[in-house]
Amino acid sequence: MKIAATATAYPQYYFSQQEIVEAIKEYWSESFEKSGLLERLHYRTGVDGRYFSRPLEDYRGLDTWGKANDTWIEVSEELGEKAIDCALKLAGLARDRINALFFVSVTGVCSPSIDARLVNRMGLSRNIKRNPIFGLGCVAGAAGLGRAADYVRAYPDHVAALLSVELCSLTWQRNDLSVANLISSGLFGDGAAAVLVAGDKVAASGPRIVANHQIFYPNTHDVMGWKISEKGFTIVLSPDVPVVVRENLGRDVDEFLAQHGLTRADIDSWIMHTGGPKVLEATADALSLRNGELDVSWEALRRVGNLSSASVLIVLDEVMKHRRPAPGTRSILAAMGPGFCAEMLLLEW
Repeated sequence: MKIAATATAYPQYYFSQQEIVEAIKEYWSESFEKSGLLERLHYRTGVDGRYFSRPLEDYRGLDTWGKANDTWIEVSEELGEKAIDCALKLAGLARDRINALFFVSVTGVCSPSIDARLVNRMGLSRNIKRNPIFGLGCVAGAAGLGRAADYVRAYPDHVAALLSVELCSLTWQRNDLSVANLISSGLFGDGAAAVLVAGDKVAASGPRIVANHQIFYPNTHDVMGWKISEKGFTIVLSPDVPVVVRENLGRDVDEFLAQHGLTRADIDSWIMHTGGPKVLEATADALSLRNGELDVSWEALRRVGNLSSASVLIVLDEVMKHRRPAPGTRSILAAMGPGFCAEMLLLEW
């Protein structure tokens, strides 16, 4: 099993963090007493700017969940097609070569799901195996890659496409002035990523997926996720997220590596979900990474913010295209998210 190609796609609207702060002040104009807190939280996220699905002034008009979700459907189709086509071009494959399509998102819903809409929009195979996955949040990029690998392990002459589209700006809750929502509005952005995973009988030059591993942490469902009501998605984001990372990730990575006769010393690069500053710091602590091993994740956070499930795939895309490790070396790709849970893959270049 190999990663044949990766690609990213973003909306056309990009704004600096300062522009976003000023727009949100106007968005929440009746609550200016919190503007100082808003600024402090936004400028501590490590984010310079983010992509948005619409111009900033248009968000006031998205005043119902239905309007926001309609925008999510429209933009998801556009970005999904763009990301998949880019990955196919890089791999030298035609659209009809995709045998299975895994779609992950946690920022909108529709039925038929986005993968079905893309089958129609792109003329994909009528026999394609569709796998829409909702609810995994930030971990879904790694989880979707693991499920795609499981699929081509069973069908070695097939190609599976993983598509992540996250339009986090469309989940803003105007009447929620909690610290969690203020942090969320300063951290998360919009974008998409696609990955093609090829079975062993398909020619591909990317890294080999050696194994994947999942861990669920019981009774931690209130650490991260959504509270869903008639108003849409309201963020659940506990201060305990970095604690859970710090207390569990190192042990679980070590156990995963031990299953393959390896230790952290055998890992040459780390492809980690961007999270936020506290999550990346907790990741570094948990894995004893002190020599810039997470620089690609930090740079992705600075450039586009946290894109939930797409984030770890954006880091993977950067590594694939600009920082490819030496042949024969190994990487760990990992993310954590609602459940609370972790997913990790061992890659060999």
